[in-house]
Amino acid sequence: MELVLAAAIGILAASGVWLLLRPRTFQVIIGLTLISYAVNLFIFSIGGLRTGADPVLHGGDIAQYADPLPQALVLTAIVIGFATTALFLVVLLTSRGLTGNDHVDGEDGTP
Repeated sequence: MELVLAAAIGILAASGVWLLLRPRTFQVIIGLTLISYAVNLFIFSIGGLRTGADPVLHGGDIAQYADPLPQALVLTAIVIGFATTALFLVVLLTSRGLTGNDHVDGEDGTP
């Protein structure tokens, strides 16, 4: 299970970096979103992967339960990431309306 999670984090981060280096604004926004998903999965995995464990403490050894702090951090990061993506999309649409293209550097890209 750890290998699958590590591969998913790596693929998301690599895809995000590749899209981040593209010349179009929408691709850059999607790249930032994929990188934030990779970071969220990484933070979530820090809490430990537990299957079949009770979500509520019923007494006993605390080491047998998943850490709730990374889960709370990821939930907060998801909400902030959604708001940031919405703001970026509004800026993208405004910039495209004013300039007529969606290139990051503002140029058309044709020689």
